[in-house]
Amino acid sequence: MAKQQLLPSAAALLCAGWAWAASADPAYTPINPTRSDEAITLTGQDLTVEQVVDVARYGAKVRLSAQATQRAADNYGLLLEGAAEGMAIYGFNRGGGDQREVATFSGNPLSAENRALLARRNLLEFQAGAIAGNGPEVADEEIVRAMMVVRANAMTNNAPSPQLAQMLVELLNRRVTPVVQARGTVGEGDLAQLSNVAATMVGSGAAYYQGQRMTAAAALARAGLAPLQPSGGDSGALMSSDAYATGTAALVVSDARRALEWADLVYAMDLNGMNSSITPLCMVVQRDRPFKWLNWDAARVLGMLRGSYLFNGDPNRIIQDPESLRASSIRQASAWQAWAALRDSVATQMNSSDHNPAIRTDLSPGDSWELSTPQLMKYYVKGGPLSHGMHGYIVSNANWDPYPMANELEAFVIAMANMDVAISLRIERFNNPFFTVVTPTDVFHDKAEVERDWGYAQVDLDQEIQSLATPVAPSGAALASTVEDLQAQTRVKAARARQVVATTFDLLGHDVLSAALWMDVRKTQDSSRAFGDAPAAAWVALRKLVPRQVDTAHPPSAAPSQIAAAFLVQTPAASFFTDGPPMPASN
Repeated sequence: MAKQQLLPSAAALLCAGWAWAASADPAYTPINPTRSDEAITLTGQDLTVEQVVDVARYGAKVRLSAQATQRAADNYGLLLEGAAEGMAIYGFNRGGGDQREVATFSGNPLSAENRALLARRNLLEFQAGAIAGNGPEVADEEIVRAMMVVRANAMTNNAPSPQLAQMLVELLNRRVTPVVQARGTVGEGDLAQLSNVAATMVGSGAAYYQGQRMTAAAALARAGLAPLQPSGGDSGALMSSDAYATGTAALVVSDARRALEWADLVYAMDLNGMNSSITPLCMVVQRDRPFKWLNWDAARVLGMLRGSYLFNGDPNRIIQDPESLRASSIRQASAWQAWAALRDSVATQMNSSDHNPAIRTDLSPGDSWELSTPQLMKYYVKGGPLSHGMHGYIVSNANWDPYPMANELEAFVIAMANMDVAISLRIERFNNPFFTVVTPTDVFHDKAEVERDWGYAQVDLDQEIQSLATPVAPSGAALASTVEDLQAQTRVKAARARQVVATTFDLLGHDVLSAALWMDVRKTQDSSRAFGDAPAAAWVALRKLVPRQVDTAHPPSAAPSQIAAAFLVQTPAASFFTDGPPMPASN
């Protein structure tokens, strides 16, 4: 349908399965499922970033542990029993948001009348997810899959019906990936994005089946799946979550680690290229300032340089490098520290509940003083046939406020920006003989091959990064009749973090080219010079892709900096250096 034409009505879209949206999206990036023969067990308590990446990016399968399945089933039973006992339960027998005091049904939720009402209500809410959110569509399959695996894991701490929990697993394993709108969340409850997933479950809207776009109904049929029949409190159990931002943040943590590992190794290459004084890294300095991350990163870079000519005497070596080179370890260590804080926060976020209400079958009135007070006893489920005798609490909360993860995302971006400005400046310092003592043309005779890089590209990249470092202004728009009056903007913060990591790789592409050129210079000056095993191996590997002497008869297919950045993304720095000191303990 042409953009200028009117869109069909919501009702028509739902009835038609939103078939108009099933045209191919040329911008869509499907995953490469190289680990589809592997399986990861979701317990709800110990999902790792590496496992999220394996599922989201490489197609690993998932299964729910027996304990997680039982916990979810017990919570589901408690939800049903609580309603049967007459308890007011937010989002179940009471409405959500500004409808929180409105009774939606009473009595046993499994009575014929209530069962039909809940089935109808859930189905309509799942179908309506096909038109939730705002474009553009999420272009990377891995982001949608990351959201889904995070939700599948954490949802076992809530009260999904057994069929809902299994359906999310089946979508992942059969690679049915919903079309998800990138915007429409305030970053505090990613309702729109998870509503898009809900729509696919019941065959509404559009989805991708193994990378091919079609209607959700067709995708389910191709995967051999019957549409879900949601029940109980399934709409809330699936949609009340921050999994969109959390899944994206998990991908950021994984990619950022690789960027930081390269930042350290390229820094070691830069030090070799500058013929630097390595005194800032030595124990004398580190004992003088015992910040554990600073000490760790200095020891890490020092280990990379072990065996380098920099530890030999040189009468031409200046006493002190520019600050951008001397302080790079400090900036990079600080970025590592911010990364670790983000890593820990993401790990907690995706292994705990961000759902409202909180449902616990493992607590009794005597477990904490407040639980036996009249206010909390209003939300105590005594236990009965629907809960198989289990008791517990069902209480409203603000768990979908995704702090501290939102704060750590911003802190990480700021730390990366402070690291990247040092990278950008140290590239430029190589153009100043005050620091290098010589110029490339003093050493090489092929002058045309060492034309000066005027630095526009890396300055542009650094300016882009610095623009991302301004914190997102706190917002408090009063939504849902002022009931929901805080927003976290986690979607924006996670997207910024993803962008700053990607742009850092581009900037490091320029940095590693500069380092390689100056390693060429130092080796040409004295062929006996060694650089340390890791910097030398990285230098040799890069030069196979980007030789210093350009073959003008067969010019490269892309700019050297782009080839270098792609090399950094595709080749882990850990393949050159694995012997560093152990990372500091978790915060």
